[in-house]
Amino acid sequence: MKSTITKALMALAITAVFSSCKKNNTDPVAENPGNYVLAVTPVASTGVADYLVTASSLDEGAVSIIGNGVEQDGTYRYYVTTGNKFFSMLYGQGNPGAVTVYDIKEGKLNKLNDFTAATVQAFAPVNDDILMVKVPRAYAATGATLANWYIVSATTNKQTAEGTLDAVLPTGNGEIAHFSWLKQVGNKVFAPYFSIIGRTFETEHPDEAGIAVYSYPAMQYEKTIKDTRTSFIGRYFTDGLEVVENGDTYAYSSSVAVKGGVLTSTKPSSITRIKSGTTEFDQTYLMNFETASNGYVITNWLYVGQNKFVANVEPKATKGAYVTGKRLAIVDVVGKTVSLVTGFPEATTISSITTTNYSPKDGRYGYVGVNLTDGTTWVYKIDASNHSAVKGLKVTGGLITAIQHIK
Repeated sequence: MKSTITKALMALAITAVFSSCKKNNTDPVAENPGNYVLAVTPVASTGVADYLVTASSLDEGAVSIIGNGVEQDGTYRYYVTTGNKFFSMLYGQGNPGAVTVYDIKEGKLNKLNDFTAATVQAFAPVNDDILMVKVPRAYAATGATLANWYIVSATTNKQTAEGTLDAVLPTGNGEIAHFSWLKQVGNKVFAPYFSIIGRTFETEHPDEAGIAVYSYPAMQYEKTIKDTRTSFIGRYFTDGLEVVENGDTYAYSSSVAVKGGVLTSTKPSSITRIKSGTTEFDQTYLMNFETASNGYVITNWLYVGQNKFVANVEPKATKGAYVTGKRLAIVDVVGKTVSLVTGFPEATTISSITTTNYSPKDGRYGYVGVNLTDGTTWVYKIDASNHSAVKGLKVTGGLITAIQHIK
């Protein structure tokens, strides 16, 4: 579950491609009721709000925002699903933002509540809640440098608790722990972070991975899990942790720490492990991703179950702090194998790939949104069993920014 904060950049990048396609057909298009929800940004040259549309299948058919969909309030939105609830949150650029909660009734979105919450940089389901954290990017002028946390109940659809965290304590090196994401692991909250000294996200400690561990729901700091075999876990607004069926937690590093605008980590892009029931990195496990993939780094992943992931990968030569790979690979973290996906569009034909995607976690299938340079937009079905991809649902009228499923 990741944000759509980069969608404005995506729209600008492909405006020229779509300029001839802008709503030249405004005739109503049939709805596609179902339990899949897609966030779609209309094609436009200026900032516009997402539309949410439903679909009965991701394998086939079509959906359109032309004459359909529920328009969202505000330009930057991010989404998270827990159980049968779908949360649409406005990124308020530092200001509080509107949160809208939906469920599905007879295949259509049904609004349950609207409220205002702080703009946050990390969020995730924990128990029956959504935990959100607003992380500072600079040291406080006076006093402690604090992060703010908030709990929203997925039962009452309202904020129920809030508090603060010492944002410097977890690193142990005087730098700010800027959480890349949050993850429930057992009855704890794991918060992987990148260590920063200011708004440019630079660090003096590029070859360290750290995860702050908190109790829940009190959010009391307990310890930091550290490893010097990799750089930091995940990327900005990108989830780099996953808990698999046996309770083990896997973490990836893209190795993209920076100082002075230059990549400074000396460690390879890698995957590490924390065994079930422990709060230490497993020193017997290290997957050098660059070696296993013959020269790629991992930039994002989608867990499909049974220890397999659909991963975004980028050649090491062109990696960057904000580069999301346009190639896909199947990663088996137990077998330590990486297999490039066949049947997926060539990187040069892709304008952008959706970073918030869906899998039923059946050990086989994942669904990834792809916006192509020819002006078409598709959901691709990825088969981890034979590392192949085929076109599925077609989307018209805009760019896919998120794919979710509501029970």
